[in-house]
Amino acid sequence: MGPETHTHAAIASVEAPPKRLNWGCGEHTARGWLNVDVKSGPGVDLSCDIREGIPVESDSIDYAVSVHALQELSIPELVPALAELRRALRPGGVLRLVLPDLAKGIQAYLGGRDDYFQVDRAQARSAGGRFIVHMLWHGYSRTLFTADFVEELLIKARFQDVVECRFRQTASPFPEIVELDNREQESLYVEATKA
Repeated sequence: MGPETHTHAAIASVEAPPKRLNWGCGEHTARGWLNVDVKSGPGVDLSCDIREGIPVESDSIDYAVSVHALQELSIPELVPALAELRRALRPGGVLRLVLPDLAKGIQAYLGGRDDYFQVDRAQARSAGGRFIVHMLWHGYSRTLFTADFVEELLIKARFQDVVECRFRQTASPFPEIVELDNREQESLYVEATKA
């Protein structure tokens, strides 16, 4: 084998890094990810509205993560947005959603755990007010989520293998998919696969 053949074989064996999409990143951009948000800003690679499509090729993304962004869409917009994320994923690609968990909020409210709610007392003093303002995230959230509702939406968007996960744990073949996880106390984590 000549030197040219050996070099070619070595180059062919090097795998390209996975293509990773961070949708709804806001100010939480991450190196090595395609950071996409409706607003432009430092570190945002693509500024676009998912309701109008994400300007990436179909079947081009290995995995996508969305952290506390989907709730800013209205209920009729959810399945089309999830379908758009599915379009971008390659077959076998995984979507990981990190969402505010309504069940955890209800448990905190019923359990009298006032420290759970990230609301200034000047904004809401009553337990119910603090619960509502927190769950609607000061007016930014338009939709509330439970694990079974997220599963229903993902199935409608034609995802498969919907799995509820834990903070920093994945059921996917992509260990790095959990890198963007945060807000453990108040979040639910759900993954689904594009067949």
